[in-house]
Amino acid sequence: MPSASIAPLLSIRDLHIEFDTPNGPITAVRGVNLDLKPAQTVAIVGESGSGKSTIAAAINGLLARNGRVTRGEILFEGRDLVKASEAELRRIRGSGIGLVPQDPMSNLNPIQRVGTQIAEVLRVHGQASGKSARARAVELLDMVGIDDPARRARQYPHELSGGMRQRVLIAIGLACRPRLLIADEPTSALDVTVQKVILDELQSLTAEMGTAVILITHDLPLASERCDEALVMFRGDMIERGPAARVMQTPQSDYTRRLIDAAPTLAAPRLVRTPVANTTTAASQRVLAELVAARKEYPGVARLFGRAAPFVAVEGMNLKIPRGQTVAVVGESGSGKSTTAKMLLRTEAVTSGDIIFDGLAVTRLRRRRLNDFRRRVQPVFQNPYGSLDARWTIGASIEEPLCIHRIGSPASRQRKVEEALDAVALPREMASRLPAELSGGQRQRVAIARALVLDPELVVLDEAVSALDVIVQAQILRLLVDLQEKLGLSYLFISHDLAVVRQIAHHVYVMQHGNIVEHGETEALFAAPREAYTRQLLAAIPGVTPRPPAPEVVLLRSPAARTA
Repeated sequence: MPSASIAPLLSIRDLHIEFDTPNGPITAVRGVNLDLKPAQTVAIVGESGSGKSTIAAAINGLLARNGRVTRGEILFEGRDLVKASEAELRRIRGSGIGLVPQDPMSNLNPIQRVGTQIAEVLRVHGQASGKSARARAVELLDMVGIDDPARRARQYPHELSGGMRQRVLIAIGLACRPRLLIADEPTSALDVTVQKVILDELQSLTAEMGTAVILITHDLPLASERCDEALVMFRGDMIERGPAARVMQTPQSDYTRRLIDAAPTLAAPRLVRTPVANTTTAASQRVLAELVAARKEYPGVARLFGRAAPFVAVEGMNLKIPRGQTVAVVGESGSGKSTTAKMLLRTEAVTSGDIIFDGLAVTRLRRRRLNDFRRRVQPVFQNPYGSLDARWTIGASIEEPLCIHRIGSPASRQRKVEEALDAVALPREMASRLPAELSGGQRQRVAIARALVLDPELVVLDEAVSALDVIVQAQILRLLVDLQEKLGLSYLFISHDLAVVRQIAHHVYVMQHGNIVEHGETEALFAAPREAYTRQLLAAIPGVTPRPPAPEVVLLRSPAARTA
């Protein structure tokens, strides 16, 4: 914790931000004040759309074209960034203020190797060049926990898992050892073990270089454990602030208490009931989908002299998904979880083994029967930005599966779209908006609505709630459980958040390096894991760590007061 006598590195004074819309200007942020000193870490928490990322964009001068600061100032080392020229901001970005954005795919160049992209930051800011820049890029990849960093540096973004891509962004953000680092949901795509490595590195950087950190997150236990101070945002207003542990332990506003109550923990009650075995039903009838010795191997990368050895992403996977139940797959980034989902969806062909769905070999389905299979099995992918066509309205994106499968009339499809929006807690008028007008969490809710609109039997959820704030996440988890109980849905639930998995899954498979190392009923596995790797995953889950007494929490504004 920095001394009270040290001057702030960043001071935000009475910040107001507006966006122009077809319906007139909308105020996204009102009267935010913040002082951030060197070596201090501040968390900004709140629901999706509360203004957290808008504040970060304003600091870096990266507001959308229709956005502007209408009042207030942002002082970085005494310089008002609101009045700074674009040339001045370019010099500050990266070297003075580092940024770790939320979405890796839209922030990495798909046609450049990841090592080249890290080295480019070093060259632009005069930190290194040539071989030294490339060597430093490999060091940074190793620092953020990417295995075989020299090989990964030569790969393109699409060759890495979502968690690995997020770690590349973190490496870029840390490359020039900035004095201020803005991390916008930097660990939402990371498994708990890598998350711990990354956050330990951020703390080390803070201590060594005096770097200040703004951590934008919906992970409240993480904020409490890792941050000095927390600011709580609600619909553009900063309603509460204080020492992070104190805010989480003794919140002053009802809204903050709602956030804390919605946060998943290992102590939270489970949302699903333990299934009761039905001895009169044959096992073959209870199982909806099954992977049988499924193996996925990718050919080695072509080199000047021959080709590298093949890469085995999944080795001999055996997994069963019973009807009406949720099966979770957990493990570190790159362990093969998403590849397993793609094989089940038949978007990736198995190298060997088989996929069985409702008694049929999926690998041998063709044309009409394959089309019918894809209606009955729907995906929700990890990346909320890449799941939707940027040119289509939200309503059109949700309706598209109905059109592809020739289901219903225009009027009935419109009703289904409205029902799907209701189901994921989005207003119906959002159907006329474009994805660019939505936050990451809102886009993910649209992706879930799009999957549910076909009334599938199996939904494959690949990190489907990792981008959501805790209140919406809790709503979506309850929704998934309710739909499962009403419709008999089955889920393959892929996640790195073990607290969420414990709430929603009936059975858990633990993956490491493409292999299943342990599986079992959720409560039994969490209570007494057999494998050291599973125990390591559980031990890395962030918790609320008590801190020494600090000044009291400040209740700045009641959420109800703004609308009164």
